[in-house]
Amino acid sequence: MGWLQDAIRQSTMRTATEVIDADSALPGRSEPVAVAPTNIVTGNPMVPPFPEGYETMVLGMGCFWGAEKILWQLEGVWTTAVGYAGGWTPNPTYEETCTGATGHTEAVLVVFDPEVLPVERLLATFFEWHDPTQGMRQGNDMGTQYRSAVFATTTAQLETARRLGAAYEKELDAAGRGPLTTEFGMLGEIRSGEFAYAEDYHQQYLVKNPGGYDCHVRSGVACPI
Repeated sequence: MGWLQDAIRQSTMRTATEVIDADSALPGRSEPVAVAPTNIVTGNPMVPPFPEGYETMVLGMGCFWGAEKILWQLEGVWTTAVGYAGGWTPNPTYEETCTGATGHTEAVLVVFDPEVLPVERLLATFFEWHDPTQGMRQGNDMGTQYRSAVFATTTAQLETARRLGAAYEKELDAAGRGPLTTEFGMLGEIRSGEFAYAEDYHQQYLVKNPGGYDCHVRSGVACPI
């Protein structure tokens, strides 16, 4: 299955430079996809309810296969799941998202304990493990579905993300990189306002498919905290 999905990714990717408008987006479907009861790495559920006191954040940093692997390794992360966020189409499929006609970016839902993993540290990892200056792409992956994005679930998270992003942009600028192209917003306020879970075979993909596609394009610039 791994080689087939890699082929789909390469053959269907769209090079759109702007997110599609609502009237032009695919219609989607009312039923969400079913996912396995637990994350096979963390052993914890991928769907709510989550432990009291834990926070959630949705991060787009290019191909969600490799992004999820980075994030589940962080101390303080309780579970992760991959999916689609920031778009219009309800419950899109992978193939639909790869056309750019849903408006989504590939993203990772992160559930974490802020007492162990402060929001600043999570966001610093996010910024450093992709190149947030590339606009609608990450390396050879081109299109709106690969854009950098932070979709917060609390106003405090969003304020922190914007503050850290502004500080990081200065560092990128000094390194001759910038400007920062990351999309910031509250998850519930961006287009459809929903995180749609990806098909189960995408969840923890690189455990199921060792040696599968794992794109990380990094700026090489450290993020200040």
